[in-house]
Amino acid sequence: MITGANSGIGLATAAALAAKGARVVLAVRDVDKGRTAARTIGAGVEARRLDLSSLASVREFAAGIGEPFDHLINNAGTMTGTRQVTADGFESQFGVNHLGHFALTNLLIDRITSRVVTVTSSAHRTATIDVDDLQWERRPYRPLGAYGQSKLANLLFTVELQRLLTAAGSSVLSTAAHPGWASTGFTITSGNRLLDRLSALSTPLLAHGPDRGALPTLLATAGDVAGGSLTGPGRFGVRGPATVVDRSAAADDPALARRLWSTSEELTHTTSSLDPRPST
Repeated sequence: MITGANSGIGLATAAALAAKGARVVLAVRDVDKGRTAARTIGAGVEARRLDLSSLASVREFAAGIGEPFDHLINNAGTMTGTRQVTADGFESQFGVNHLGHFALTNLLIDRITSRVVTVTSSAHRTATIDVDDLQWERRPYRPLGAYGQSKLANLLFTVELQRLLTAAGSSVLSTAAHPGWASTGFTITSGNRLLDRLSALSTPLLAHGPDRGALPTLLATAGDVAGGSLTGPGRFGVRGPATVVDRSAAADDPALARRLWSTSEELTHTTSSLDPRPST
């Protein structure tokens, strides 16, 4: 099951897995585009509606999954140049990139049999996270700062999920991947017009395409990697063969990971069946 899989890295990941015989569910906001993508890939692929900006949609989607499945790939992502909010009032980058996937994973974890893979970004390396102001209501809004915070949250989620899985004696692994510099149609909207223009001009020339951008995700999904690990391109984190890579010190902070997990439970009103802490 792959979120945001009707284009870009998600579509390339789905196509690669389907080519190896996997049955794939494309969890997408636009079902028409998802069905077109499914037909392009071929047999064994279907599209279902999932809007990660709405917790109601996340719950409806999860309720429709009745059978166990092997892998959940949290791939979908958004980037905005101005502060926007989700249907539930969350800052949109944090709400979609982290909280939507957090709730989805919590609601499905008892049906996942192999791995949870969460796609992050090298933007996490320079990011900080303010658990007391996750929605940027008190700080001046910085689009890149908000995006980086959401991607750091993806890694903290990966680490804490693996801790809970291990504590529960589960064989399921939680891994993460970042694609490096990939040309996928994902538009950088930093709020800085010059930076966005430079990115738009340089990406087609210097970035690799979706197929190579998907390689770290495929390694995190089916490769011989440890739980809690991060995969990415091996050449300066930008391009090259997929391998296990280092992450920032903040992404390895267990206390911060636990605090973010608890706060995310409160915000989404979801509690993992793995979590021994009482539901709020």
